[in-house]
Amino acid sequence: MSTESSPAREGAQGTEQYRGVQASPEFAELRHAYRSFAFPLTVAFITWYLLYVLLSSYAGGFMGTKVVGNINVAFVLGVAQFVTTFLIAWWYARHAAAKLDPRAEAIKSRLEGDAS
Repeated sequence: MSTESSPAREGAQGTEQYRGVQASPEFAELRHAYRSFAFPLTVAFITWYLLYVLLSSYAGGFMGTKVVGNINVAFVLGVAQFVTTFLIAWWYARHAAAKLDPRAEAIKSRLEGDAS
């Protein structure tokens, strides 16, 4: 009879399975597909947001310029912040559904198939 309990052995096997998946080319492709989309877009959005904050702080005259009626540049750019946030979320959802989810599901299915 073994001195190691069954759940402990299963945990060790599970850990090895996850490490194997993490080292697999499929997981590397999934990680690359995620990072090549998310990181540049995150940097671009943070830059856009900081530009808005800096303009609001240091270019009051420009931001106060009337565009139409009482609507000024600051308001237009502020609304554009919300619009770009929603567009990025929508774009990411499409990217994830097309490129990330199928790869993740394939990895998950393979891993669950190995566990059975």
